[in-house]
Amino acid sequence: MLIYLRVLKESFNFAINALRNNKLRTFLSLLGVTIGIFSIIAVLAAVDSLQREIKGSLSSLDNSTIILMRFSFGPTEIPRWKREQFPDMSYDEYQYLKRNLPNTEAASFSMNVPRESIKFEEKTTANVDIAAVTQEYLQIEDLQISEGRFFNESESTSGSPVIVLGHEIAQNLFGDSNPLGKEVRLYGRKFSVIGVLEKEGAGLFGNSKDASVWLPVNVVRRVYGDNNKSTFPQVILKPDDGVDNAEYIAVLKQQLRNYRALKPDEVDNFFVNQLQGFADLIDNITGQMNFIGLIISGFSLLVGGFGIANIMFVSVKERTSLIGIQKSLGAKNKFILFQFLFEAVILAVIGGLIGLVLVWVVSLAASQFTGDFEFILSPWNMFIGTAVSAVIGLISGIIPAISASKLDPVEAIRTGM
Repeated sequence: MLIYLRVLKESFNFAINALRNNKLRTFLSLLGVTIGIFSIIAVLAAVDSLQREIKGSLSSLDNSTIILMRFSFGPTEIPRWKREQFPDMSYDEYQYLKRNLPNTEAASFSMNVPRESIKFEEKTTANVDIAAVTQEYLQIEDLQISEGRFFNESESTSGSPVIVLGHEIAQNLFGDSNPLGKEVRLYGRKFSVIGVLEKEGAGLFGNSKDASVWLPVNVVRRVYGDNNKSTFPQVILKPDDGVDNAEYIAVLKQQLRNYRALKPDEVDNFFVNQLQGFADLIDNITGQMNFIGLIISGFSLLVGGFGIANIMFVSVKERTSLIGIQKSLGAKNKFILFQFLFEAVILAVIGGLIGLVLVWVVSLAASQFTGDFEFILSPWNMFIGTAVSAVIGLISGIIPAISASKLDPVEAIRTGM
């Protein structure tokens, strides 16, 4: 064990001397490893951060949540012309499912409507996201109320002119004053503020709850009507805990098919979208992004490996006489082999560590530049970078190390002289 520690120490010293004595050559040779590791870890960190941000934006919704609508989240075999004929989900269908679908913790009806401007006295906020939902939505998505409350069933059913504000909207319109009980104007009508959400922070795509308001869906139905194709109505369902997902969806489909009087040979004219399927789709996309990024980065590492091999061949040539002296004094072939292998690994790891530092600096700068989106350099990715560097050094140094270990001591000393 002591001999290997001694070899490691000597190899480290040789590697450091190579860096000191041949700065430009070593820098150019290590540049490939540095760029390769930087590329790989940057790709992994970016994709991990993207995946975390997207899943974080969905974290307030349970993965078992189901969204019924005439659109599909993912690819489908149904032709486009046929999908365009599908009817929208209706408020009556929502009520029917709410009454007749078993094992359902909550069912909510919602409409996706265009952004609007909201006004209080002389202050106006434009491009406000309108969330038109029924009162059960509070049970489905974990909305954090900081002031006031969410609208109740009576207000939702009657379409009362009440509104819940996102944190940013409340700040823009009311500043530090209490917004509860105040009236804002939207759709040319007055709405009484009954609640304000806690601050969430900006999302990756700017779709933060801070810039949204929540209205009873029946208010919005009066504005747009029930046959407006731009509103994309949907029914959101949250099954009870522990319910078999496949069985629940089968019962759901049958209930809706019965209500729509579909014949056995007719395809479903609606889509059952699962958030779990959406999460799996995200994992699949980010996995492909990782794979493509790693393939591209691998070419940089290949160049870096040639650079390390070049350093080691030059190092063997420069130290031929020293190798001969070591072998004449009794050094075994494996001692010489490990000496050069360790040196190659150390040089590669140094290049890899420089690449990791560059990724860390870039991630800090990127996090500052993008505001609330945070690029994360995880310990696992750092370990991957260091391990890959070591493997590249091992592979690049194996041939030079073998050639050094097989040198004849007499020939080595004569060649060195």
